[in-house]
Amino acid sequence: MITLSGDIGGTKTRLALVEVSSNRAKIQFEKTFPSREYSGLTEIVRRFLSEIQDKPTSAGLGVAGPVIGRQCKTTNLPWQIDAGELEVLLNIPQISLINDLEAIAWGIPALTEDQLFTLQHGTGDGTGNQLVIAAGTGLGQAGLYWDGAQHHPFASEGGHCDFAPSTELEFGLLQFLQQRYSHVSWERVASGQGLANIYDFLIEHHQQTTPAWLSEQFSKGDKSAIISSTASADSDPICTEALNLWVKLYGAEAGNHALKLMAKGGVYLAGGIPPKILEWLKQPLFVEAFQDKGRMSDLMASMPIRVILDDRCGLYGPARYMAERHPGGSDN
Repeated sequence: MITLSGDIGGTKTRLALVEVSSNRAKIQFEKTFPSREYSGLTEIVRRFLSEIQDKPTSAGLGVAGPVIGRQCKTTNLPWQIDAGELEVLLNIPQISLINDLEAIAWGIPALTEDQLFTLQHGTGDGTGNQLVIAAGTGLGQAGLYWDGAQHHPFASEGGHCDFAPSTELEFGLLQFLQQRYSHVSWERVASGQGLANIYDFLIEHHQQTTPAWLSEQFSKGDKSAIISSTASADSDPICTEALNLWVKLYGAEAGNHALKLMAKGGVYLAGGIPPKILEWLKQPLFVEAFQDKGRMSDLMASMPIRVILDDRCGLYGPARYMAERHPGGSDN
């Protein structure tokens, strides 16, 4: 089965023609578009379709935001997406919307061992509930419940739950962010925007100013990416402290998510950030924060933790979803 698959995020929208055979997914053609340069998804899909000869008859679209019925109001974009409307406008008979993290969860079976990196082996054998927690533009979360024979992906908006500080420094971070936002969620600290927020807080906390050379870089590029690369080069102590704190908080929230879902089957770290900072995640800080759950620490240590290295997982998933759920039918 060949389907149009989409990974629609706040920063970029990726579309691909994907061939699915059993659990495997093969991308035949792929294009990436900067999301914010377009008025909506229809414009992007039309441009994609103009570059291919054979128009697909079905599409699975993973969207960063809560999918209600066949509609989604994107979280980090001013878009309202309606699957029925897209079917008419694009002349594609069958289109399904799923949450982007649910899409990644669907894509996990398509991954091979070399597309994963294990941070904690745990004691599980893959059975039991699993989860995905993805740090990128936002902080996405999803689960896969185990029915005794197979996993079933489901969406979550857990990244928007209240941020819970555990140290005096983190309480200071919360108070700092309360001046910026009406609600301080985990996404405000454990995402790309979160790394920039942490840096800004630490500058104020230490009563420092950003060096001129770094300010110039911030003005020209993605602030979070620059903080990360500067920390990796050990070129600025505040950037290094910011990334360390970010890693700890990402580990803490991954542990929260795992504890709530009893993820004995495994924890998968996804999104654009984890593969880029893999060397930081390999250090003890992430796993220590993940396990630091008091009387549940032994349980946390039993859960496998793996980093998804293949950033196309979010394209494999919608195609697998369509192949399994709608091999010849319709959402209507």
